[in-house]
Amino acid sequence: MQKKLLPRFEMESAPSPTAAVILLHGLGANGHDFAGLVPELDLKGCQGIRFVFPHAPSIPVTVNAGYAMPAWYDISGTDLISDQDAAGIQRSELEVLGLIAHEIERGIPSERIVLAGFSQGAAMTLHTALRTPFALAGIMALSGYLPLADRLAIERSHANLLTPVFMAHGRHDTVVVPRRGEEARDALLALGYPVEWHSYDTEHNVTSEEVEDMAAFLRRVLPAAL
Repeated sequence: MQKKLLPRFEMESAPSPTAAVILLHGLGANGHDFAGLVPELDLKGCQGIRFVFPHAPSIPVTVNAGYAMPAWYDISGTDLISDQDAAGIQRSELEVLGLIAHEIERGIPSERIVLAGFSQGAAMTLHTALRTPFALAGIMALSGYLPLADRLAIERSHANLLTPVFMAHGRHDTVVVPRRGEEARDALLALGYPVEWHSYDTEHNVTSEEVEDMAAFLRRVLPAAL
């Protein structure tokens, strides 16, 4: 029996999409959090893209006094990297891999799929994309960090060694402090990944300038199919 997929909603930039972007939301949000992003993206030159917005399950979150909220995994401390929830991260990794496999089953090659995320969703994006056996078109990590960083060199897959990585962070972010994003960038660069780094004069959010840069990245990695 086929494994049940995460609940999600979808939007298409044009009929009969030939590419997909799977975008993972942040802690306490849901897939609808970035619904307004699609109309703002200038995707001229791209064929149709299916945007997939999954919803994380509600689980008790330690930094939220144990109250349940949508989360990809538990977080124990505000520094984000102490006592990490490896089991929860790996569980969500399998869920996200299921979404990628589902798009492939629907006829979209993995090389036409971008995995993206914001905040905790960006952390899951980096963790999953660098370990997946599917060769992706691109990786976008917005205001995130690299969980289980000490395991990456051993656990990473060779499928995405050359996959373009878009990373963006607000210089005044107090939720995921800029240093966490910079550490992730430096770790990926040290391992040879082609990272495109963007820093913005903002806090823990996505700016209009960032949306323009994201669209330019998508136009580059998801051009119209020949």
